[in-house]
Amino acid sequence: MADTVADWIKDTEAPTWILATGIYACWISLIWFHAELPWWVLLPAGTYVTAWHFNFQHEAVHGWRSIPDWLRIAVVWPPLGLWFPFEIYRRNHAIHHRNARLTYPGQDTETLYHKAEDWSRYTAIWRGILIANQTLAGRLLLGPFIRWWRLLKNDIAPLFLGQWDDLWVWVRHCIAVSVILWFVVSVAGMPLWQFLVFFVWGGMALGMLRPFLEHRWAGKPYERIASVESNWIFGLLFLWNNLHIAHHLHPTLPWFQLPKFYRENRDDLLGLNNHYVFSGYGVLARRYLLKPTFVPKHPEA
Repeated sequence: MADTVADWIKDTEAPTWILATGIYACWISLIWFHAELPWWVLLPAGTYVTAWHFNFQHEAVHGWRSIPDWLRIAVVWPPLGLWFPFEIYRRNHAIHHRNARLTYPGQDTETLYHKAEDWSRYTAIWRGILIANQTLAGRLLLGPFIRWWRLLKNDIAPLFLGQWDDLWVWVRHCIAVSVILWFVVSVAGMPLWQFLVFFVWGGMALGMLRPFLEHRWAGKPYERIASVESNWIFGLLFLWNNLHIAHHLHPTLPWFQLPKFYRENRDDLLGLNNHYVFSGYGVLARRYLLKPTFVPKHPEA
């Protein structure tokens, strides 16, 4: 019976369907009942559920293979955090998973490193901002604005220069954002500033906690991938991709199987990434709250 239940869970991916239902139910409930909730409840809850949805979109890039591709995209597609079309994120993230090119600027779409020639051209102020972004406080406070700047520069600006390959992606995205804002402001009556601060900015800031020190330069590809052995609150939020070395080794492994796989293979995984491991996000906060993790000038690019 146990094997039958385990096989059924694996085949149907029931936990992922429950996850999808829970995320959207929480988000709608928080928006609808916002007036009855104090800000000190609404802020962390809105932040958490928005970041949770970001990580759910990440799961849909790799896993949930029990349903057709079009349905998987449709379920995660609504941009609850407003900021980025899922189709572009999906394409860019696939490039990021070329493990041999991890951290290389221009080759890893999610690297925080910069080419040496670019770094030398930056102003002292911009280099200071980028170094501040390598502290945990800076990442949570400045990170969303730096991400929006990169979005504007790399993805939106080309549209105005005649590069229209993603035009309809952005048209669909803007329509979806308009519908979400209509529901939030006109239907539910939530002040726009409250949604933008408590959900959009907060969700993006919290979402930046997981990749804060997820990758660093090292000679061997797997030694560039961290593992943060956190509690279930962050584990569920990040769908256990905080055990990131396991995810890069087996990217299609469903989120709910990652903890068991990690426990059973921990020694081998940490041998693979040269024990690039942290015992929790509290450790990261104590070490790097105001101290940069590294200067983001790539040593080989």
